This record gives sequence, structure tokens and C-alpha cells, in this order.
Amino acid sequence: MTVSVPWAEPGSGFTAMFEGLVIDWLKEASISAVSRLMGLSWNAIDGIMQRAVVRGLDRRKEQHPTQIGVDETAFRKRHDYVTIVSDQVAGTVLHVGSDRKKVTLKAWYESLTEEQREAIESVSMDMWPAFINATLESLPGAEEKIAFDKFHVAKYLGEAVDKVRRQEHKALMAEGYEDLKGSKYDWLYNPQNMTHKQKRRFKALRESTLKTARAWAIKELGMSLWHYVSKTWARKGWEQWLSWAVRSRLDPIKEVARTIKEHLWGILNAVVLKVSNGPAEGLNSRIKMIKVRSRGFRNKEWFANAIYFYLGGLDLYPEAITR
Repeated sequence: MTVSVPWAEPGSGFTAMFEGLVIDWLKEASISAVSRLMGLSWNAIDGIMQRAVVRGLDRRKEQHPTQIGVDETAFRKRHDYVTIVSDQVAGTVLHVGSDRKKVTLKAWYESLTEEQREAIESVSMDMWPAFINATLESLPGAEEKIAFDKFHVAKYLGEAVDKVRRQEHKALMAEGYEDLKGSKYDWLYNPQNMTHKQKRRFKALRESTLKTARAWAIKELGMSLWHYVSKTWARKGWEQWLSWAVRSRLDPIKEVARTIKEHLWGILNAVVLKVSNGPAEGLNSRIKMIKVRSRGFRNKEWFANAIYFYLGGLDLYPEAITR
């Protein structure tokens, strides 16, 4: 005969105090390590973690996040991703989607009440079409709330500068010139983080007539356009930048300029709303650490469970301990 007792969760097989101890250890070490420490099977420890997450999600009160971030993180190699929706103010994960498709993010939006959707003031994301379209179709006034992250714009521009450098370096080497030899990271580093010797060398490079120097100057100007308060003035600044980039005669820069022009509306939102995907990127880094510590996951359900456990901001402990 099975009876309910006040010092254990139904169907657990462990006391509430013991489950609480395991949860404490799981916050500090991997499932395998806790399994060895407690003398229990991996499945038993995983079961405690799963029950903790279920409790935490059941207890989670209706939330009204005002600033959210949408990002993807790799589950495995070969473009296998999950979608992470986070509360940028609280720094917690709100939702883990099984892929990065439009229908997945849209289903999460549809799970919210109308009041919750209305409360969202900004959605910071990269320029992935599935995220954009899902948000546009699901969120009231999304055209004014979607903010394309400065980090990703910088990444596109940095890659464009590197493409120009590689093309020019190849052409110069064919003519016997080594002006750009060993300068790859000079163009990618922030000059403020360089040593005195590096700054002196880079100053000569960036003030030269090299195409790479022109590409770098265009990139730097683009990165200086995030200080505006007025959307009107921000638009003027970016339109002037686009004019220079398109007339640069540098194909990689022109290609990025076309992407920025197409998504300028969301960049202007990011400038004015003063939001970025920085908090989401921070969570992404912590998720990678969880993967490393766990040495990977067998399936996405376990992966999502671990993300909620460590980053969901949940009340994980059994009810007896909570009381």
C-alpha cells in the first residue's frame, strides 16, 4: 500500500530533505558527479532534477516581462538549434523551443495572454527571418518593438572588413608587398585594448590608403551611430552611413550595407529603445558551460530541462522544504 507522507513528494522514493540536498549539489556539479557522490544511479539523480523543474514551472506565476530577448543556441553541431526566450530584466530563461522555426516561437507567443503580449515593450534579436516573422505576426505593434542587436551588426561589419583584408592581402602578396601580413587581428581588436606598440603599428595601417583601412573606417563609423535619442536623427545618421558604404566600391561592405538597409527599421528601434541582445548572449555563454559540464545531452528534452534548472529562476525545492 502506498500512502502520502508529509516528508516526501508523491512518487519520489526519496525524502524531501534528501531531494533538497541533491538539488543543492546539482547547482554545483554535474549529474554524473552527484551520482557518484550520493551513490545513486544517473537516472535517479536525473529524476530528481526533472521533478524539480516540473515543480518550478508549475509554481511559476504569470509573468509580464517588458524586455525580452530571442536567441538560438546550438544543441549539436550541423545546425541543430533550440530557441531561447529570456527576460532581459530578470536575466532568466522564459522558454526553450525545440528548434528555431517560426512556428515554434509563434506557439510561445500564442501561449501568452493578451495582457502579457501587450506588456512586452521590446524584443531584442538577430536578423533571423523566422524570429522576425513570428514576432511581427504575434505581437501588437511589433514594428516598433523589434530591435536588431548591435552585437550582430558589429559581427557582420567585422566579417566584411576581414573579407576586404583577405582579398587585398592576396593581391598585394602577388605583387611582392607585405603591408597587411600579420595584421588580421589588428582590424578586429578594439584599439583601446591594444598595447602601445600595437597602437603605433595600427595607426600607420589605418591612416594608409589601403582598402582595408577604408573598410575599417566605415565599420567604425557604423558602430558610433548607436548614441541617438531621436529616431529621426538616428535615421539621418544611418542613411548617410549607407550612402558612404554603398559608394565604397568594396563588395563585402556593400553586401552588409544592403542587409542593414533592409533591416534599418529594427536597428533604429534598438538605437532608440537602448536595448541589445547582450543579456541573451550572456545566458547563451552560460548554456554552453552547462553543455560542457554535462558533456552533452542525449536529446533536446534533457537539454531544455537543464536550462530551466540552472537558468529559469525557478523555485525547485519540494513543498515540505518550502514550508
